[in-house]
Order: sequence, then structure tokens, then C-alpha cells
Amino acid sequence: MLKMPESMKEIEIQAAEKLKELLGEIPPVILEDVELEAFHGDRGIDIRVRLRAFNHPHTLVCEVKANGQPRHVRSAVLQLRNYVAHVEGNATPIFVAPYLSPDSQELCREHGVGFMDLQGNAYITFEGVFIERLVGRAPPAEKRELKSLFKPKAAQVLLVMLRDPERAWRVAELAEAAEVSLGHVSNVRAALLDREWAQADSDGMFLAEPDSLLDAWQEDYEPPAGKKLRFYTPLHGSSFDEAVRRVLRVGADKAHAVLASFSAAHWLAPYARTGSNFFYADDIGLERLKEELRLSSTSKGENVVITLPKDSWLLTDTTEPAPGIFCTSPARTYLDLASAGERGREAADHLRREELKWQK
Repeated sequence: MLKMPESMKEIEIQAAEKLKELLGEIPPVILEDVELEAFHGDRGIDIRVRLRAFNHPHTLVCEVKANGQPRHVRSAVLQLRNYVAHVEGNATPIFVAPYLSPDSQELCREHGVGFMDLQGNAYITFEGVFIERLVGRAPPAEKRELKSLFKPKAAQVLLVMLRDPERAWRVAELAEAAEVSLGHVSNVRAALLDREWAQADSDGMFLAEPDSLLDAWQEDYEPPAGKKLRFYTPLHGSSFDEAVRRVLRVGADKAHAVLASFSAAHWLAPYARTGSNFFYADDIGLERLKEELRLSSTSKGENVVITLPKDSWLLTDTTEPAPGIFCTSPARTYLDLASAGERGREAADHLRREELKWQK
């Protein structure tokens, strides 16, 4: 039977029902009792399941959390293991949350704890019973939360940190460096810590898993919004490079144009030069590029692509790999390349190997 105190949170009720449904599909398993908010002395767990498997009595003890991010998982699995060791004895610990990412699932496995989420992912093994179901889909709320971490203002914070992942940042100094509000930094900080992509100590917050952060961002990356213009230039080789320097040097104090995508990668980590040249620019930069590169509009055969981004911070997050040459930062260049088709992906992988190797 299912005992449900009136004060039980809805998520715990859903978890108990989902667990009953899952176990009910296993013929050798006979449920005897599902108890919510079970207490033993001063220790409590969210769900205790008593059952028989292959005619052997067994107990599942479950901790239910509303947040399944790795930081919350880590504390919960340690609590479960401690409970089993000191209170429940021969029992199997199970962690339950609305959604568990692959990282959170792996964390449970590493600690010898089973898991189940309300999306259908599950890994539970006991008394000859083995259950493993991986649905591979994140709920809309999780997708929205991750997308919000990569929106322009939050992205400014991430790009500053990716320049030097081992540097510890105070909230105020990070807000100043990224030119965003303290609130934006606080939101990003919470999201990074929850996913364990960052850690915090007495000196501040630093990136503990920059590669995991960049992988997740690349999978969810949306190229900067803005007006894209296409032109033709008769310049090439050294004459093109010198003309570019004249444009970019003028804006050195406040960039009005920067090399982007394949053109930035050519200076950061040469791989394969394309027939087109790519820039981010504001209106002033656009006019200077038109003049110095002798650009003409064309409906075909273009070899210069200029994007006028809505996010002006793109012209701030720059690097100077050679005198007078200003490019988007390595992290931004990587993201742009990775979203530019198969050839771009190859160039992005090369850039990452050469310029985004972090010591952990």
C-alpha cells in the first residue's frame, strides 16, 4: 500500500508512483509497502520501498530532490550511502529527481547509487534485478535553463572566465570585467556551481570543468543575431591584410570591426583558409571596411561577409594574435566555427586543440 501524508510534496508523490510503476513491470518483484517520509530515529528519507525479489526480502531507500544538478546529486548520494550504512543495513539507495543529466547519472553510478527521474531515465540493480532505461531527452524547463546560461549577457560572463579558467573571480570584479550587472553574475554563478562546471573557494569562483562548459555551449550555440551583408573585394594576399590592419588599427581603442569565424581562425590557429573573409562590425566599422577593402555589393561571387551584430559586446571580446590584427576571442571563434558546417567543425576542432587547452 502507499502511505501519503497530506503534507507530502507533489514531486515526492510523483516519484513514488513512478517507482511503483517501474517496479511493477518486473515479474520477479512483488511490492509489499511504499512509505513516504519514512523516519528512523532522527534520520529521515523520502521514500522507503519494501519488496520481495525472487522471493528474497529487500528494501529500497530513496532521496528525492527538486533539483538534479550534479552539486545536489553529490550531497544526496553521500546522504543515502550514510543512511544505508548506519540505519537501513541491507538496502539499495536510489536518488530521484525530475531530471538527471548524463553527468548526474554518472555521478550516481560512481557512488554506487541507483537513480530514477520523472522523464523515464532509470538505473536500479538489486537481488538479481537489473533495470536500466535511458530516454536521452531533457524536459523543456531544463532546456530553457541551459539556453538562458548562454544568452548574450550571461555569455559575456562565460567568455571572460574562459580566457583564464583557473582565475578565481569575485562577483563584483567579474561583473565589471564582463560589463553586466551583479544579478547576472549571481545567476551564472549559481548555474555553474550547480552543474559543477565551476567551484568556489575563499578567493572566489573559477572554472573547474571548462571543457564540459564549452561542450554544452557548442551543442546549444546560436550564432549572434544581426544583419549579414555580403560584398566583393578585389584585394587579396598581403594587400588585403594591410587594408584590414588599417581598419582594425583605427578602432584599437574601441573596436568597430573584428575578424571572425574562419578569418579569425586563420590568425589564431591556421587550418584551412576559405575563399571568404568574415567580420563583425558596427556601422562605423562597416563604412571603413567598404572604403579600405574597396567593397562592392554583389548578388553572387561575394568574398566578404560582414555581420552587424545586435550584441555590441562582440566587438569587445577580442584578441590580437598579430600586430594590428584583432579577432574574436578563441572561445567565440570556436563556437562560430563549430556552427559553420562540416568544414567549420574541422577548423573548430583544430582551433580547440591549439588554443583552448586548459590545465586542470
